[in-house]
Amino acid sequence: MSASRTPRRVASVIRLRPEHAERYRELHRAVPQPVLDALSRAHIGNYSVFLREDTLFAYYEYTGDDYKADMAAVAADPDTRHWWTLTDPCQQPLDSAQPGERWVTGEELFHLD
Repeated sequence: MSASRTPRRVASVIRLRPEHAERYRELHRAVPQPVLDALSRAHIGNYSVFLREDTLFAYYEYTGDDYKADMAAVAADPDTRHWWTLTDPCQQPLDSAQPGERWVTGEELFHLD
């Protein structure tokens, strides 16, 4: 990434199944290093997940040149796929999610540097 390029900011939401809230917290206290490495290889940084009531909100910045290819590489990573077998049962997509879609992307309305 060139120093002058602005990162792509990505925000998304999903519901947390209340009966899995403690498990989800536990999982995120120790995200496996290979999962973190896959995200870094895909040019994802400044990644946070927040929880309010039963809604998870994620934010990250993408600094690569081919978002689609980098997201496909994350989805194909065996460690990440295993991670998702642990986290997916804790989540419930929003009603507005398309078939097969889990986290739904939010529209950025405001940003202040």
